[in-house]
Amino acid sequence: MPDPDWLAERFETHRTHLRAVAYRMLGSMSEADDAVQDAWLRLARADTTAVDNLGGWLTTVVARLCLDRLRARTARREEPMGVHLPEPIVSSPDAAPDPEQQAILADSVGLAMLIVLETLTPAERLIAPIVDRTPTAARQLASRARRRVRGSVMPAHVSPARQRELVDAFLAAARAGDFEALLRVLDPEVVDRADAGTTLTPVGRSREVRGAAEVARQALAFRALAPGARAASINGAAGIVVYSGDRPFAVLGFTFEGRGRSARIAEIDILLDPERLERVDLSAVSAVGAVSAEP
Repeated sequence: MPDPDWLAERFETHRTHLRAVAYRMLGSMSEADDAVQDAWLRLARADTTAVDNLGGWLTTVVARLCLDRLRARTARREEPMGVHLPEPIVSSPDAAPDPEQQAILADSVGLAMLIVLETLTPAERLIAPIVDRTPTAARQLASRARRRVRGSVMPAHVSPARQRELVDAFLAAARAGDFEALLRVLDPEVVDRADAGTTLTPVGRSREVRGAAEVARQALAFRALAPGARAASINGAAGIVVYSGDRPFAVLGFTFEGRGRSARIAEIDILLDPERLERVDLSAVSAVGAVSAEP
């Protein structure tokens, strides 16, 4: 059997990659950490003397653990009907990126793609022999998943400065109740998704609305809460964390389309579910001041 200290050291070299795989599949960093910890427990009990590729072995174990968790969610019907958003990774908009968090985001996917992955079946989320499918079945899963991803909005590159400018202008317009200003920063085909779980919040239940006019009307509902908005980076893009008093009320992630000054907000994804907000690490923005009212 390998030396336990040596095995632990080898495991740590793969931890960031394993967390990225688990986060991509589960859409929850807290659940991803649990899956990675379970993988360590399995490794510690396993005889790995015949394992040539420890990284591949661990990726297989984590993927199967995540598939089990996804199937258990479905069996227990834990997730509410309707809109269900992944739990975001929230970081400070100004501080230098945390190296491990930056590596996880680089090895995983942005918020927009995570939402696309939420529409896939468990087996479609990570397609390989590790899902215990025949090669033909795996190819069919891959083909189906690719069709869904191609049909989704693929975010264009928008500079961080333009992203922040658009988000600040969106918030200032919502705070001022300026409907026309909201329309100027929203793509005509913008999509607004809100995940409140099973909770009735001050801005309603889970819902999805489309079109700039309807999304602008929904944004005006945040007017009273705008003073509690704090700038944040959400899965590597400009976003907002909204506090009501000293408690987090919502996390808003944005996806942008277009280039240069023509870029607009194409998607707004709002996590409102109080239970899931408690699991999101907001320490990076807890001491950050409110977003300026000026666009």
